[in-house]
Amino acid sequence: MMNKLFVAVVLCGVLGFSRAYAVDFTLKSPDLGGQLSAAEVYSAGGCNGKNISPRLNWSNPPQNTRSFAVTVYDPDAPTGSGWWHWVMFNIPAATSELKQDAGNLQKMVAPKGSIQSVTDWGKPGFGGACPPKGDKAHRYIFTIYALDVEKLEADEKTLPATVGYLLNSHAISKASLISYYGR
Repeated sequence: MMNKLFVAVVLCGVLGFSRAYAVDFTLKSPDLGGQLSAAEVYSAGGCNGKNISPRLNWSNPPQNTRSFAVTVYDPDAPTGSGWWHWVMFNIPAATSELKQDAGNLQKMVAPKGSIQSVTDWGKPGFGGACPPKGDKAHRYIFTIYALDVEKLEADEKTLPATVGYLLNSHAISKASLISYYGR
């Protein structure tokens, strides 16, 4: 009986402790639904979209967040390693949203100090969905990372896999949305 009581007390203490530090870090977008719209579809490579990155907003980041990063990744691309559509990092910790078309480098609406590195389209900035015709609908995973560093040691020429490694090395928490697109 005493052993069961001891285990119950320890378990409650551990669960209570982990719950005290649990964070409801959340990513939302008024522009995204279950399916991507023409706005988020690439405007080249045989696709006729508008190539506009969606508005993203997040809430309840961990208290020790020093910066954020955003990625869009298609794990269903027939490459053997997926396809990186957007990689943005060094987003200041005081930021809680990205405006629509923040992925367009010419418009300069991304948060000051943030960096958008090269994607699998071969250039920095947002590159929308453009799966092969007739392929099943692909998943587009939009992820916000809360990071424990103010700046990643990377720049606009850093390859997505390298940035992904750095993100996973410094992630405190992350939240994702998934939308689909096929053609």
